[in-house]
Amino acid sequence: MKPLFALLSALLLSACAQAPLRGTGDLGVIIERATGRVAIVDTTAKSILARVEGLGDLSHASVVFARDGRYAYVFGRDGGLTKVDLLLARIDRRVMQAGNSIGGAISQDGRLVVAQNYQPGGIKVFDASTLELLSEVPAQSKVVGLVDLPGQRFAYALFDKGEIWVSDLSDPRLPATQKFPAGQQPYDGLVTPDGRHYMAGLFGEDGIALLDTWRPELGAKKILQHYGKGQEKLPVFKMPHLRGWAVAGGKAYLPAIGRHEVLLVDTTTWKEAGRVKVKGQPVFVMARPDGRQVWVNFAFPDNGWVQVIDTLSGQIVQTLAPGKAILHMEFTPRGEHVWLSARDDNLVSIYDTQSFARLATLPADSPSGIFFTSRAARTGF
Repeated sequence: MKPLFALLSALLLSACAQAPLRGTGDLGVIIERATGRVAIVDTTAKSILARVEGLGDLSHASVVFARDGRYAYVFGRDGGLTKVDLLLARIDRRVMQAGNSIGGAISQDGRLVVAQNYQPGGIKVFDASTLELLSEVPAQSKVVGLVDLPGQRFAYALFDKGEIWVSDLSDPRLPATQKFPAGQQPYDGLVTPDGRHYMAGLFGEDGIALLDTWRPELGAKKILQHYGKGQEKLPVFKMPHLRGWAVAGGKAYLPAIGRHEVLLVDTTTWKEAGRVKVKGQPVFVMARPDGRQVWVNFAFPDNGWVQVIDTLSGQIVQTLAPGKAILHMEFTPRGEHVWLSARDDNLVSIYDTQSFARLATLPADSPSGIFFTSRAARTGF
């Protein structure tokens, strides 16, 4: 028995040496859109650990994470939903669930993954462990702005119908859906960090549709209806994005469609609280985790720039030129660093958010979205 035990011990030690034990809190993924793969990264070491191939069309990919941070659920533009094991660096499950899809969300308890679809419209509900299809909520419309809410609910907007829907998936095989008029062509949505207020940006008119999910019987109301009154919009080269990270210090920071402005909204009164003129048409308006800074990137032709707003003064405090076609930004969990993808430079740059010094660069093929596992613990991510 002793020789056998010694052999097994040696094999175990050898395996451990080849694949050291690792937690998931340092991990994240970079979407490499040109090659249909993701790069798994270590945010503390500022390094790429591995790459996973075979994820299909990632031209508008987004990612959510399992509660424990081990699995990334990647939603591809071609309708693919891929469950990636970050520790083993391999595909765990993959299904083709639609013809055209642009994102998804994960439930409060981590047991359900929901995809929002363009073709066909509506949402589909999957078991997070097996990717078994549990149910769907059909809609004759493109679905955008899908977010998780407390209580196993999901809010989302219907671009073609001009509505906000809230689906209760307490029984995931029998969804119960409420529907609320929103306005013309809602293009994306966010939920406040407490999970209470859902906002849908409107492409077809000035304004934001706001739904209090604690009191849905009041319906959706319009805010910021006149932010562009009397002024002609500029051509829109890229649709802006809304997410819960644009809420900081009692204000929501929102991109103004067709304008070179970031709009500020008081989250107590939901009235305009100011505007910040910026270098181009904002795409992502993202708050550092502590809320002291808001970082903004832009649509073409200004997509080589990034600007930083100090939320205390309301002023731009830094303008950076990190690379060509800055598509996405992601903060480390406590906000000391920010990672920026430069698609046309095939690089991801890492900046210190206090000194604004560039700390490192990582090679990546046409990088777009960057997603860290710290999202697993946040509502709306």
